Amino acid sequence: MPNEVEPTDEEQVSTIGPIVSVLALVTLGICYAGGWEVGFLVSSVVVISILIWQACDPFADAAQWIGQRFELPGSVRGATLDAVASSMPELFSGLFFVIVALTSVDPGDPKALEAAGAEGYASTIATCAGSAVYNMILIPAFCALVISFYRQSRPTIDIDDEVITRDGVWFVGCNLVLVVFLFQDAVTWWMAVVLLGLYAVYVYHLFHDAQVYRVKVRAIQRHLEKVGEDATDVTVIEAVKAEGYRVSRVTAIRSIDAHAEGELGIEEEEQTRTAGVFFGMFDVPLNGRSAWAIIVCSTLVSALACYFLVESTYQAAEVLSVPAFFVAVIIAAAASSVPDTLLAIGAAMRGDDSGAVSNAFGSNIFDICVCLSIPLLVNSYLLGWEPVSLLQDGHPASGLVGLRVLLVVLTISTLGIMWHKRQLTRTKALVLCGSYVLFIAYAVLGSLGLLDF
Repeated sequence: MPNEVEPTDEEQVSTIGPIVSVLALVTLGICYAGGWEVGFLVSSVVVISILIWQACDPFADAAQWIGQRFELPGSVRGATLDAVASSMPELFSGLFFVIVALTSVDPGDPKALEAAGAEGYASTIATCAGSAVYNMILIPAFCALVISFYRQSRPTIDIDDEVITRDGVWFVGCNLVLVVFLFQDAVTWWMAVVLLGLYAVYVYHLFHDAQVYRVKVRAIQRHLEKVGEDATDVTVIEAVKAEGYRVSRVTAIRSIDAHAEGELGIEEEEQTRTAGVFFGMFDVPLNGRSAWAIIVCSTLVSALACYFLVESTYQAAEVLSVPAFFVAVIIAAAASSVPDTLLAIGAAMRGDDSGAVSNAFGSNIFDICVCLSIPLLVNSYLLGWEPVSLLQDGHPASGLVGLRVLLVVLTISTLGIMWHKRQLTRTKALVLCGSYVLFIAYAVLGSLGLLDF
C-alpha cells in the first residue's frame, strides 16, 4: 500500500480557514433570521475578525517583500512593516472610535463634542490596552500550548534573554509612560508626540542591535577559523572583546557548537516571491506594482472591516446597556489581535520561539506608541487642539482606573513567568490563560457595575 502524503501546515490552514468562515457565516445567518441580536453581533465580530485576518496576511507578505527589496534589517522590518501589518486593526479601530463618536454629535455644541471625544478615545484606549494584554498573555500562552502538542521533541517555548531584556523592558517602559499619562485628567497632543518619539528610539535601538550582532558574528567567525578546534569560550569572549563588544559565556559556547556543525553565520532569508490570498489558496507574484497594490487593497479592506467592528462594538454596548469601554476591551481587542496570534503561532511552529514572543512585544509597543498616538492627534485636531478629557461627570472614565492598575500588574507578572528558566511550559501557559480570565472577569464585572473602578 503506497505511503500517504501528510498535508503540510499551510495546506491544513487553507482547509480549516474556509470551513471556519462558512460556519461563522451560517451562524450569522441563523442569528439574523432568528432575531437573536446578541448572537448576531457576536457572530458579526467573528466574521469581521476573519476578514481582518485575510486582509493582513497578504499585507504582511507584501511588506516583507518591500523590506527585503530595500535591504532593511530583519529587526527593523519587524518593528515597522511587520508591526503595521499585524497592528493595522488596532490603528484603524482607534481612528474610527474617535471619528464615529465625534461625528455623531452636533459640531456646534462644545460640551457634546468634548464628551464624545472623551468617549471615543476611551474606547481607543480600551481596544489598544486590551489588545496589549491579549498579545502579552494569550499569544505566548497559545504558542506554548500548541507547541506542547505539536513538537514532542522539544515541547516548550524557549526564550532568549534578549527578548526580555530588550523587547520586554521596552514594553514595560512604554507601558509606564502610558500609565503616567492616563493618570492625568486629560491627554494632549504633545503626549502623542512623546510616544511617537519613544517608538523612533526603539526602532533605532533595534537597528543598532542588528548592526552589532553582525559585527559580533563576524568577529567570532574570524576567531574560530583562525584557532580552529583549540577555541574555548574564554578565547571567543576575548576575541569579541578586542572588537569592543561583549558576549556571554553561553553565547560563546553556542557559537563554538554552531561552528563545529557549520551553522554559524548570518542567515540569509529566503526571498519572499508571492503573497498568499484567500487562506493561502492562491499566490500572487510580487513585484514593484503588485506589492504596493496589495498594500493599498489590504489597507482598504482592513479599514472597512475595522469600521464595522467599531459599529458592532457600539451596538453591542447599547444592546447590553454597558459602557462601550468594556465591550471594546474584550471584543474589539480580541478581534483586532487575530493577525498577531496567527503570525506568532506560525513562527513557533517553524522553530522561531523567540521570534514568536518578540513579535508580540513589538506589536504591543507599536500599539501603545503609534496606535494610541495617531487617534489622539486626530481627536485633538477635531477638537481644535484642545485636551481630550479622561473624565466623565468629573470622575475618571468608567473602567480606566482598574485598567491602569491591571496593565502594570499583568505586565510585570507575565515577564516574571517568562524570565523563570526563560521557558514557557504547558503549565505556565495555563497560568497565563488563568490571568487573562481574571482580566476578562474584571471587564465583565465592571460592565455590570459591580466594580466601581
